[in-house]
Amino acid sequence: MRNAIPDHLSEHMNLLFVGFNPSLRSGESGHHYANPHNRFWKLLHESGLTERRYHPDQDSELLTDYGYGFTNIVARPTRTAAEITKQEYREGARLLRQKLSHYRPPLVCYVGKGVYEQLTDRRPIPWGVQEPSIVPGVTDFVAPSSSGLVRMPLAEITEIYRELRQLVAAARHERDDAGELTSSKE
Repeated sequence: MRNAIPDHLSEHMNLLFVGFNPSLRSGESGHHYANPHNRFWKLLHESGLTERRYHPDQDSELLTDYGYGFTNIVARPTRTAAEITKQEYREGARLLRQKLSHYRPPLVCYVGKGVYEQLTDRRPIPWGVQEPSIVPGVTDFVAPSSSGLVRMPLAEITEIYRELRQLVAAARHERDDAGELTSSKE
């Protein structure tokens, strides 16, 4: 059965990853980035965002271990993002803006330019930090999709995720200086 998978959200997130929508495999397993051809978990580890390589069935652990949350702009699992309707994107963008305003993570990573384009209707989109941010005080970061269908070399994608790691570290220092605890792995 292909169902929407649960978000992993918290008031004290360090980083929120926003994808297009769950793959069919994610919908079947109930875990984010579960397609075996998706390189998300490898990218997190190789970029230094995690100390070890996690697996899709450990997705909820990243919220407690690192303060990393997960959501998608569209909840319905599909084979490809091309199957998502304009209405689903409009409704998903509305709901995502509500989540961002409510949880206000210091940093949001849009996993794919198309996710950010659907949310903002902005073009062209460079990799990295986007200005102005969607929600004041929340830094928007656009990274390449981790899908195995992306033709960009993995080494180049990893470098962009390393930039994200540096932003996460800087945000942690700011929060530490303010006396806020953010997770057990910091």
